[in-house]
Amino acid sequence: MATNDDFGAFIEKFTLSPTSTSSVPPPLHGLTFAIKDIFDVEGRVTGFGNPDWLRTHTAATSTAPVVSSLLEAGATALGITIMDEMAYSINGENAHYGTPRNPIAFDRVPGGSSSGSAVTVAARLVDFSIGTDTGGSVRVPASYCGIFGFRPSHGAVSTVGVTPMAQSFDTVGWFARDTATLKRVGCVLLQQDHLNPIEPSQLIIADDCFMLCSVPHDLLVQPLVGSVEKSFGGNTVVKKVNLGEYIEQNVPSLKHFMTSDDVTTQQEFCIPSLMALSSSMRLLQRHEFKINHGAWISLVKPEFGPGISARIEEAIRTSEEKIDLCRSVKSELITALSTLLGEKGVLVIPTVPGPPPHLQANVAALESFRSRAFSLLSIGGVSGFCQVSIPLGLHENLPVSVSLVAKYGSDGFLLSLVDSLTAFI
Repeated sequence: MATNDDFGAFIEKFTLSPTSTSSVPPPLHGLTFAIKDIFDVEGRVTGFGNPDWLRTHTAATSTAPVVSSLLEAGATALGITIMDEMAYSINGENAHYGTPRNPIAFDRVPGGSSSGSAVTVAARLVDFSIGTDTGGSVRVPASYCGIFGFRPSHGAVSTVGVTPMAQSFDTVGWFARDTATLKRVGCVLLQQDHLNPIEPSQLIIADDCFMLCSVPHDLLVQPLVGSVEKSFGGNTVVKKVNLGEYIEQNVPSLKHFMTSDDVTTQQEFCIPSLMALSSSMRLLQRHEFKINHGAWISLVKPEFGPGISARIEEAIRTSEEKIDLCRSVKSELITALSTLLGEKGVLVIPTVPGPPPHLQANVAALESFRSRAFSLLSIGGVSGFCQVSIPLGLHENLPVSVSLVAKYGSDGFLLSLVDSLTAFI
């Protein structure tokens, strides 16, 4: 892996020193981290990935509690990282500030919107970093950059002092190169002193979801199944499920989205219920984005980069039609997945449909990939369940990953589980 000190990931470099005064070394003593340009830092204007936003907002009067808690835990912040404009992309390309260079695949996108945060970790510029994940903005760049990315249960980590994108989905997540660091950071952010390994009751493999992925099924699933058997002596039940059928049968409000223009079966392979889930998720995101930022956009008329501009225009045009149905889908999915997983079950899905796309790829050519990506990302996004993206090395010289999803509130369990498994992957 390249270790140059300039991957275009930082938008601003500075040092925020640890604030702990304890004589005992704090839990993150000696670790460095980077901060996505969506978190408030006292005395600095939070840029939200757009120069017009930066120009029209004032400096923060306090630091986001998440950042403060990491400093209090002994970590040192080294700067602010580039992000996609308004957190509205999963590619990581910013027309104003540049695209952070993917350290694993130089000609591929780093993933967004927490692009710079992922790159600083993958390039070994910091030990860990923080980002946000609304539609996939931690999980996607983690996968593309070959590192661990953790999206906690919705609401498990404070979003105070974090510029909102869509509150029904916004989460604060983090990146690390190893599970020990991922877990140490998690203990601080989740306010849990110690996390003991707990054997999962069942490993549920969403077989149909892997048909959305261009990477061979066995390459993603077998290492995980093998590591579970080695870690827990073969006591965990491993079973397969057709997740699309299960969700269609147990989330009745989805029928209102099954005939949406976003849901089409003209692709080589799709899962209609997951496409409908994605449609529901993105509709509610657009609605909340409009509420949060529509007035500012109308007043300032900011300049947005390609792709982002079209997405934001679509959000501004969004009506309130079907918004209550979106919330019904969310509630029903939580119940359905809770029943499926039980207390200590874990769902296995691809993080994304394949390796990272090329830089500046044709928008039309990416449409099928994006559709499949959001079909997968909407599972954790809509349910609000915790999810971790696990790097599995390279396939054809490009990074690949798999994800584990656990029940809402099982963040500590999931962090400990992935820490136990990776010794054998």
